[in-house]
Amino acid sequence: MWIAKNWSDYEVLDTSGGEKLERWGKYILLRPDPQVIWDTPKKNPAWKKLNAHYHRSKKGGGEWEFFDLPEQWSIHYNDLTFHLKPFSFKHTGLFPEQAANWDWFSELIRNAGRPIKVLNLFAYTGGATCAAAKAGAAVTHVDASKGMVGWAKENAQASGLADAPIRWIVDDCVKFVEREIRRGNHYDAIIMDPPSYGRGPKGEIWKIEEKIHPFIKLCEQLLSDQPLFFLVNSYTTGLAPSVLSYMIGTEIVPKHGGIVRSDEIGLPVSDNGLVLPCGAAGRWQAK
Repeated sequence: MWIAKNWSDYEVLDTSGGEKLERWGKYILLRPDPQVIWDTPKKNPAWKKLNAHYHRSKKGGGEWEFFDLPEQWSIHYNDLTFHLKPFSFKHTGLFPEQAANWDWFSELIRNAGRPIKVLNLFAYTGGATCAAAKAGAAVTHVDASKGMVGWAKENAQASGLADAPIRWIVDDCVKFVEREIRRGNHYDAIIMDPPSYGRGPKGEIWKIEEKIHPFIKLCEQLLSDQPLFFLVNSYTTGLAPSVLSYMIGTEIVPKHGGIVRSDEIGLPVSDNGLVLPCGAAGRWQAK
């Protein structure tokens, strides 16, 4: 498993009864997690000192219960800064486990010895965009949500990247890739973090089980003659890590060679030494 273990501002303190107890900076949040199917004694005093608790509804969805939490606050990862705020659907605007991927591709970018162009698709609030830009890449950030792209710009500015070569695009990712192919543009690296289910700006429906392999095949056409890496994230429990390897290997290795690996990504749990599974990632890199 690839573990995001280099955080100082974020921590999974404990897990029990379908919930994870987290420290985001100085604030303690309790949120549901479908992987936490165990029920162990809750010994950490933070269980009783919450700043916010997201309650899952048996009818679907849920709602926050706030005790003492600001509307927005920030945390840091190395020299990156991220703004956070509670979403109506339990999220905070950041997936800390992705730091395991940020560390991996940042090293590749820094050691490439040449300018690297990165395409970040389904780019959300820009964690990967900021990490790649901080490592020295020129990044094209694409997301269908105008609000998320705006949030990502704020994170970039807070991280000292206001003048970095980042191109911000609000668009349906599939349609953007198709246009880039017609325009003859190429990228040295592609990152994608597709949702399990989603809709584009004009109601385009995305179901990952149906769309992900054709999309990887489409994106391969955007790779440069000397590609550096290709990263696919998945939070869909039905897709095993090996499935990501097969798709990436089938579409990229025949033309570009290189190495494909896939695994779960996870977060260490401070109180019990466990690692909380948080999805999977498939990685291709040049030899």
